[in-house]
Amino acid sequence: MNLRPFWVLCLLLFNIVKGYSQSALLNDSSAQILIGKSLQLYKPEKDMPVTEVRHARFQSSATAIPNMELSTHDVWARFTVTNPGKHTEHLLKVANATLDEVELYVFAGEQLTDSILISKQQPFGNRKYKDPNYIFDVHVLPGTTQTFYLRIRSKMPIILPVYLSQPQQQLIETAKDYLFSGTYVGIVIIMVVYNFFLFLSIRDKSYIYYVFYVLGAGFTQVGLKGFTFQFLWPGAPGFENISIVLFACISGIAALLFTLAFLEIRKHFRRLHLLIWAFIGSFCLALAFLPVNANQAFQVMQLATMVSSIGVVLLSLYIVIKKPAIASARFFLVAWSVLILGSVIFILKDFSIVPYNLGTTYAVQIASAIEMALLSFGLANRINTLKREKEQSRLAALRIAKENSRIIKEQNVVLEQKVKKRTEELESKNQEIATTLADLQQTQMQLVEAEKMASLGQLTAGIAHEINNPINFVTGNIGPLKRDVDVLFQLINLQEELSTRNISDDEKMQEANRFKEEQDFDYLKTEIGHLLRGINEGATRTAEIVRSLRIFSRLDEAELKLADINEGLESTIVIVNNLLGHTKVIKHYGNLPLVHCYPGKLNQVFLNIISNALFAIGEKFGESPGGELTVTTSFADDQAFIAIGDNGTGMTEETRRKVFDPFFTTKDVGKGTGLGMSIAFTTIQKHQGSISVTSEPGKGSIFSMQIPLNAIGNLT
Repeated sequence: MNLRPFWVLCLLLFNIVKGYSQSALLNDSSAQILIGKSLQLYKPEKDMPVTEVRHARFQSSATAIPNMELSTHDVWARFTVTNPGKHTEHLLKVANATLDEVELYVFAGEQLTDSILISKQQPFGNRKYKDPNYIFDVHVLPGTTQTFYLRIRSKMPIILPVYLSQPQQQLIETAKDYLFSGTYVGIVIIMVVYNFFLFLSIRDKSYIYYVFYVLGAGFTQVGLKGFTFQFLWPGAPGFENISIVLFACISGIAALLFTLAFLEIRKHFRRLHLLIWAFIGSFCLALAFLPVNANQAFQVMQLATMVSSIGVVLLSLYIVIKKPAIASARFFLVAWSVLILGSVIFILKDFSIVPYNLGTTYAVQIASAIEMALLSFGLANRINTLKREKEQSRLAALRIAKENSRIIKEQNVVLEQKVKKRTEELESKNQEIATTLADLQQTQMQLVEAEKMASLGQLTAGIAHEINNPINFVTGNIGPLKRDVDVLFQLINLQEELSTRNISDDEKMQEANRFKEEQDFDYLKTEIGHLLRGINEGATRTAEIVRSLRIFSRLDEAELKLADINEGLESTIVIVNNLLGHTKVIKHYGNLPLVHCYPGKLNQVFLNIISNALFAIGEKFGESPGGELTVTTSFADDQAFIAIGDNGTGMTEETRRKVFDPFFTTKDVGKGTGLGMSIAFTTIQKHQGSISVTSEPGKGSIFSMQIPLNAIGNLT
């Protein structure tokens, strides 16, 4: 007599008496058993050990796949397994790879006999069964009943599809998962590679956004199945805990950027552009929470995904209605609608509204693959649209070009007549301009000559005054010297006369001495020496002035030559000596090397600046002492530096800015042409140098010049 059915019946009755839900019955068939309705669930308000949980009040599951939603604490499931068959070894599978950890507790009566923990905090290689789902060994002796407890923790919604099966059946189910997920991964890779090459060829940023979206979505969907942890980073459980939220946010951001570019929202709907960026900001907020609180980051990401998905669908619907000519919006609307439909089916499966099977389990991946394909078709259609628009633009441009050619031909005759007439007018104007230019050049030459003549007049007056003093000194000494020489001649004549007389030598000596006393011969010798020294000084001074004049003028030097800048400045000061009056000249000459320059032109610059400085000193001090003229020279880094300063009236800022302008002068009419500083500026520039002025009203001015030691070029 077979007593096994009797014992099974007794066990069932015993369980009912104890108040448990119906126990899960094992069988020897190869089919999986979904035991969701055999589960009892408990959701505590804090984490508790299993010894306390055993005495808690569990609630029987009303659905085949319990949904315990989000929880910040561990949740518990209890189930009883009855084995009426003959096989002892079975497998328990919790088919939800998004859970963070699942621990199985095995009790024999009141005694805890075993516990098995599978956690994402551990490397994937620590798992006994290399499967992304949570798989445990379940040992139930034939004809017995065993009670088990499951502790579950997750930052995502806790959905519990729990199966019992034999090992060989589990291999078949795993193979199905690999087949579906592998197909999905293949589709993702094809879409990524195809559209990336399109991006490299077209350079449309819509394609690169699409590539990042597909990659992010692919990693997210495969990660939800646990395959990324299994194959890509099995030794990085820390990254696995944040990877799904990270890739979901990347996918969301890329999808929204793709929406902006693909639908050209900035171009057609500027206000909606801000809405898309608000959605992008919500994903960025989730990324900001991710390093701090993964649970909160997941909730923000989930909310952002839901709101932005609905938003872009409504947006695409709005564009389809408002801009029906935009074909890409229709592809976009259908693609996102398919994805949302797949997501809805996936969610309804968790609430047992639709059957829990392979199709509903992979509803999101299937919808995602369809959506990717539709969006790829939309991108391809966009290429065709761009080609058509380009062709239409080319034809329109061709028509316009032909019309323009006709118009041009018609206008050529009129244009030629106008050009001929205009050419005659321009030739007449050019003749007038040439005449005017010649007159201006002649006027310019006259003005420059006038400035030269003014400088020459000033120079002549100064030279005449300077030479007149030593010459007067010489001519003034000539008369007394002639008189004294006549006395000497008289003495010589007396000596000759005395030599012919027939008198004694003593008488001759007395007569000569008497003549010397009458003429005061001792004073005469002193006076002659004094007069000769005066004449010598006058002649020397005159020679110095002439030498300075020759150094200053350098009229024979029309080419670049080596010259002593200090010598040129000194000669200029000698030339203007008559203008100095009571002005004190302070010289700080550096040990300058010879400078490659046009000496005569530079001396003209020095004369203009020093003359203006002495004029400013005269305006301030008049005939009173106190005026100072400071001349400083130095060199460094192959550059010579000259500074000429005064403590005269100074200049206002407006005057300082205009000081080098042609014809600008502050002197009264007739006292200056206004060309001196302009010529000085041009001369220094043609030496490849620079000149500047600093001034303060009432305190004086400083003209600073810098010229290279080796100037090049030809000064004309």
